[in-house]
This record gives sequence, C-alpha cells and structure tokens, in this order.
Amino acid sequence: MWKPFLPAWCGTSNAVTSPLDDIRVCDVTQNLAGPFCAQILADLGATVIKVEPPGGDLGRLWGPPFWGGDSTLFLSANRGKRSIILDLKQKEGMDVLQRIGALSDVFIQSSRPAAALGLGIDEASVRAWNEDIVHMSLSAYGQRGPMSDQPGYDPLMQAYAGIISVTGQPEGPPTRVGGSVVDFGTGMWAALSIISALRERDRTGKGVALETSLMDTSLAWVSYHMMGYMATGEVPGPRGSSLGAIAPYRAFPTLDGYVMIAAGNDAIFRRLCDALGLVGTADDPRFGSNSDRVAHRNDLDAIIEGATSQISTGELLERTLRNAIPASAIQSIADIVDDPQVAEAGMFQTVGHPEIEGYRDVSLPLQIDGVRPKATRVPPTPGEHSIEILEELGFDGEEVDYLFDVGAVSKGS
Repeated sequence: MWKPFLPAWCGTSNAVTSPLDDIRVCDVTQNLAGPFCAQILADLGATVIKVEPPGGDLGRLWGPPFWGGDSTLFLSANRGKRSIILDLKQKEGMDVLQRIGALSDVFIQSSRPAAALGLGIDEASVRAWNEDIVHMSLSAYGQRGPMSDQPGYDPLMQAYAGIISVTGQPEGPPTRVGGSVVDFGTGMWAALSIISALRERDRTGKGVALETSLMDTSLAWVSYHMMGYMATGEVPGPRGSSLGAIAPYRAFPTLDGYVMIAAGNDAIFRRLCDALGLVGTADDPRFGSNSDRVAHRNDLDAIIEGATSQISTGELLERTLRNAIPASAIQSIADIVDDPQVAEAGMFQTVGHPEIEGYRDVSLPLQIDGVRPKATRVPPTPGEHSIEILEELGFDGEEVDYLFDVGAVSKGS
C-alpha cells in the first residue's frame, strides 16, 4: 500500500526521526496558501501526495520568473511532495482520491465552499471515507457569510482587510505589501492548526474539522491597527517606513542610502542622540518619553535627518552598532541572498535537482534541537508520480492503464 518515505534532516547517513514521519497528507490545493501549508508538513516529515487537476496546479504558470519549467512562486511552496493528476469530475478520478483519502491522516482542500461540496471534498464527504481524518478547509472569506463563495487572492485580501490602507507613503497610490504575506501566513496558520488537531486526535481518537481563511489572516496582520481604531475612533493610514506608536522608528536618509532605526525605548533614544552628536536633544521636554516623541514626531524626525543625511550608510551603521542601537540598512533581495548572517543561519539550502543546476530554496524558518529541516524532494513535475502512487494504492497494471485511457489520471505535460 502507500509507502511512506522517511527524510533525513541532516543530509547524512544517520537518519533522524522527523516529528510527522508517520503522518500521511492528501493535498488537494492550488496557488500558494494551501500548498505552503502542505509543504510545512512535508518539511516536518509527513508523506504528502499533491493532487493536481488536469494540466497541473495553476500556480505553475504564475511567471515569469520561471526556474526550469515552473514559476518560482510554485517552487516556493511545493517541495517534499509527490504529484498525481486526477480529474475529479470523473467518477474514476474521485475513486482514486477516495482511496488516497481513506489512507490519509490529513486532507487539505482550498476550493470555495460550494465548489468543495459539489466536488465532494467538503468535510462531511471526506469523513465518510475516513472517520478519523483531520480535514482542513482553506478559503478566501471563510465557510459562512455573504461573501463565502467569492474568490480571493492575496492582493484582494490585502485590499479588503485594510492592509493596503496602512501600507505605502502618505498621499501615495495604493501599495501592496511586497511579499505574499496573506497566502503564506494562511498556510502557516493552517499547518499549526493541523499539528494541534493531530495532538487532539491522539488524545481522543477522533478526527477534527478545521477551517481558516485568507480574510482571517489579513485581519490578524493588522490587529493592532484594528484595536487602535476601536479604542480611539481614529482611522490609521499609511506611514511609509514608520510606526505610528513609536518614535523614532523609521528609515532615515544617509549620504548614499537609507538606514532603518528602531529606537524602541528611552534608553535607546538617548544612545541614538549621543551617537549622532545631538547635544541636548535627549533632554528636550518634547522628547522626554515615547508618547512625547510621537506627539512631536515631525520635529524629532527633522533633527535626526539633519544628522544622518550628513554621513554615509556605513558610518551610520558603525555608530549604531557601537552604541547598541537597533538599525539596518535597506537591503535588496540580491544583498540578502549573499548575506553572511543568512548563510550562517542555513536558511538557503542547496538541493540536488535533476534538471536545474545550482538549485536552491528557502528553508523552513525553524530548528529542532539545532537542526533545520531539509528538503526531502524537489517540487514535482505535474503528475510525476501518478503511476507510482496508483501502484502503491493497490491498482494493478490493467486498472492503471484504464484510468489513463479514460483520462481520470494523467502524467501531465
């Protein structure tokens, strides 16, 4: 039957038991949020089968940039999985999915509620195949409410939940956060809840129904803005690089760039004034406390800018480091890929890819007992493992040929 593979996190011959190495996951999701959830579980050792529609996950086409045949968005969320292509609109395709689901511990789907019900992958339908399964439903707006069956993508949810309204420069055009924080955040919450549900199932022996949504994640990311509005009635707006509740806390210009400075308390502020030679500024009653500094932010920013704009980025960083002031240059993606601190952290892992020389990806951002989870498989090609999975599910050669002949299963392009 379904044969799990046991990843070795350390990349050595000494196999390390992974937290989820006895967990089997059926991933019926596309785009980013659901796939990222399943990738987290795969990184933690779970055996993950990615069920793709005819033609493959649409996220494969979200480029350029492409690396090999797939978009880098797809590659960022699908390592560690095996792929089978099923046409779930055919009975034979659903029969295969039911057999996968019956042998799974976790089932993840990201269709709109009505679409999930129509396909038969909603929680009640899947539980009929496997009473003890942990079922996760990811959606845009949630499983209930007047917008529950509307589609949603990361930038739409940033717009809907107010993230864009507090991002960018004052008086500037609407600005999306540069990373897919809603998609990846939703995947993260989904994985966390699945792991919690598996603990609950261990305790009770019963399956668990889980839900999360892009809207929920979006609201969580601006929770302090929401609470600030509820407390004061004041509507927050975009502030560029600054934070409304703390000052000085923003990017300041230098002779050759910008440096982000976070003077989060009175002691740091005093050290910043000393580092910049701002005699008497720390004792100015306008700046005596954080609340005072926030109230007189414009005056304070002008004083600090007057000092930072006269020195180079390197000189400013040397001063802030010497005086224990939290600060960072505004780095580009090219800078951070070659950054020595990131290299020491092991966040970029080189993975043996059969078609892409020098293939690297970004590791799971955690360590367990000092070991960072390693990729077990590169992202699969569409339907790469269709035949392998069917054989593991117990289909004989004649049955496999029939499934391919009728188009219920395919190997992709």
